[in-house]
Amino acid sequence: MRNSNHLILKRKVAFHTLGCKLNFAETSTIARTLPDDRFERVSADSRADIYVINTCTVTDTADRKCRQAVRKFAHRNPDAFIAVVGCYAQMRREEAASIEGVDLVLGTYEKFDLASYIDNLQKRTAPGIHSCETVDTDEFMASWSAGERTRSFLKVQDGCDYHCSYCTVPLARGKSRNPAISEIVAEAEKIVAGGVMEIVLTGVNVGDFGKSTGETLEQLLESLVKVNGLQRLRLSSIEPNLVTDRIIDIVSEGKVLLPHFHIPLQSGNDRVLGLMRRRYRREVFRDRVMKIRERIPDAGLGADVIVGFPGETEEEYADTYSFLESLPLSYLHVFAFSPRPGTPAAEMPGAVSRQEKEKRSRQLIRLSESRRMQFMHNASGQIHNVLFEKRGHDGTVTGLTGNYIRVMTPRVKGLPGSIRQVRLTSLRDDSSMNCELTDKEA
Repeated sequence: MRNSNHLILKRKVAFHTLGCKLNFAETSTIARTLPDDRFERVSADSRADIYVINTCTVTDTADRKCRQAVRKFAHRNPDAFIAVVGCYAQMRREEAASIEGVDLVLGTYEKFDLASYIDNLQKRTAPGIHSCETVDTDEFMASWSAGERTRSFLKVQDGCDYHCSYCTVPLARGKSRNPAISEIVAEAEKIVAGGVMEIVLTGVNVGDFGKSTGETLEQLLESLVKVNGLQRLRLSSIEPNLVTDRIIDIVSEGKVLLPHFHIPLQSGNDRVLGLMRRRYRREVFRDRVMKIRERIPDAGLGADVIVGFPGETEEEYADTYSFLESLPLSYLHVFAFSPRPGTPAAEMPGAVSRQEKEKRSRQLIRLSESRRMQFMHNASGQIHNVLFEKRGHDGTVTGLTGNYIRVMTPRVKGLPGSIRQVRLTSLRDDSSMNCELTDKEA
C-alpha cells in the first residue's frame, strides 16, 4: 500500500499462538519471514491489518479457542485479513474456512510460506485453502523463538511415530524427523549470541530425537551443554519410556541442563494405557520418577493425565488417582478426554459422561495443587538461581528457578533479564513463592 507521496506504508501484522511450545517457536520463525520493509509486527491485543492464528487441535477446546480468536479479531477490525494456520487448519481445513471472517487457511507445511500467500490482502468471500491432504515428508522446518532476551524455544524434532489412539498429531505433523546435532548446535550458538540465557528444547516427541540422523537425544544434550555462553537448557516434555539413565545423569552432573522433567503419564491404569496404545505400562513411569527423585531430590517433576477415556471405569480412575497419589510428583496437567475425529478412540465404546469427566478432573486438579504447595513448602529456605523475566503490575519481578518454581520479588533496577541467586522464603496465594536476593550474580 502506498500513500500520496508513493511511500510504502507498512501493514501491521499480529500473531496469536495456541497450543504447545513448539507452536510458539514456529510462530516466531514464520514472523521473521515477513519482509521488514512491508510489515510491522504488533501485539495481538492491538488493532492490526493482518491477524495470523497459529492453531492447535489436540482437544476440542483448542478448536474452540481458534474460533473465539477469529471472532475477537474480526470484531476489533472488520477489515482485517485473517489467516488460520497450523494443525487445526491441517486437520479441519473446511471447518476453519467456514468461520466467518477467515480469509486464508494454511496447513502445517504451507504456513512456513505465509509471505507468498498474503500479497493480496483484500477480504475474500471464499477463503483460500492451502493444505495438503497428508503430511508425509522428510523435510524439517527449523524454528526457534526470538524477541525475548531471557528464553528461546528451539525446535529439535517434529512429527510422531507413536500413533496413540486418541491423538491427531501424527496426522497433522507426519512422521518423526529431526535435523543433525551440528545444525542444532549452530542454531543454539546464534540464539546465545543474541543474548538469550535459557533455551527450551521443543518438539512433538523430543525423546524420539535421532530417527532421521542416527543420533540420540543424549548426544544432543551432551553437545548443547558445551555451547559457549549458554547458561540454562531445559527439556520441555519427554515420554517415560524415553527417559534414560544417561539423561538423568546429564541433568544431575551439571548446572546447564535444568532439573525439571515433564513426563506424560496419561493414565495410571494398565488396561487404559493399552486402550490408549501407549508404549509403556505404569511401572515404567514409576521407575523413572523414583530414579529421578533418587538422583536429583529437588527436581521439578510434572505429568500429564487424561481422565474419562472411553471405557475408563470408576475403579480404573480410582486406580489412576491412587497411583498418582503414591508418587513424589510436583504438579499435574489434567485433561478431560476429548474425542478427535479420525482417531480410533473417537469410535470406542464406553463414553464417560461430561459430568463424570469434570468430577474426575476436579479431584486430580486438587491433588495437583496439594503436591505443588508441598513441593514449594519443601523448598522454603533453599538457595536457587532464578532467571528473572517480567515486571509485574504490582511492583514485582517474576522468574523461574531451574526446577520450575515461579518466584516473585520486589522490583530492582536491572533485575529483569538476569540470573540471580535467591533464597526462597514463603508461599504466595498465586502458586508462586516470595524470595529475597542474596546479592550474588549466578
